[in-house]
Amino acid sequence: MAYTRKDVGKLTREERRRFVNALLTVKRRGEYDGFVRTHIRYFTADGENGLRPAHMAPSFLPWHRRFLLELERALRRVDSSVTVPYWDWTRDRTTRSAPWREDLLGGTGRRSDQQVTTGPFAYAHGNWTLREGVTDGAFLTRDLGRSHDPIQLPTKSELEWALKDPVYDVAPWDSTVTKGFRNKLEGWGTGRGSASWLNHNRVHRWIGGVMLGAASVNDPVFWLHHAFIDLQWTRWQRRHRGARYLPATPPGPGNAQHGRIIARHQKLPPWDVTPDELEDMSHIYRYA
Repeated sequence: MAYTRKDVGKLTREERRRFVNALLTVKRRGEYDGFVRTHIRYFTADGENGLRPAHMAPSFLPWHRRFLLELERALRRVDSSVTVPYWDWTRDRTTRSAPWREDLLGGTGRRSDQQVTTGPFAYAHGNWTLREGVTDGAFLTRDLGRSHDPIQLPTKSELEWALKDPVYDVAPWDSTVTKGFRNKLEGWGTGRGSASWLNHNRVHRWIGGVMLGAASVNDPVFWLHHAFIDLQWTRWQRRHRGARYLPATPPGPGNAQHGRIIARHQKLPPWDVTPDELEDMSHIYRYA
């Protein structure tokens, strides 16, 4: 029977406690750091050689859907009542909104070094030491709202701009495309500065700290953010009935994207699953 992912703002105190406890247990067992390593490994940019499974490519959404599901399965092995909540950043838009509660994720980092000192993931508690990353930092960092140069979270109208596009993705299937739902949601825009960070990407920038790079999984808010991104794919599918993941077939030899992106029926590493198989998750979970 399908289980339910809830809005983080609707969780009860007991649901928050269970979610946090499951995360800390997965971390203590050493499993969580494996998720960080996986994201770092598959975070391949346009300018790099080889396959791009996780970002700047059509498979951004199915790859993170499976990644999220793997984490959720680990949490549910600890406590079968736990599911990953989603954070609606078009509504909960301040540094005091639901995710940043003292009994959930804690708040922003301190001014001197961005270290998070509140909540269960504060370094001082000894339960959330960073062991995998692109830097040597051992503690969780955040700069909610980017204090030195403030930015705002994406708005409902900015998210709607992505949702109303009826085409999943378009050639050349990378960060430069200006049409298609996938990149409008992922958020690689044109120009420079804050204006070039849209939807998903701007949320990472707004949180700051470790959420700025490939090791962003080190911040548990990563999962709440991506659950909301996953929900948008579900909403897009409902709105555009019959619209499918693209490309349906891989680019051929001679195409710049040959061997660099994943088509509908190709396997998503590191799993033995295709985007086609991940388009409908209603048998596993639903959103409240």
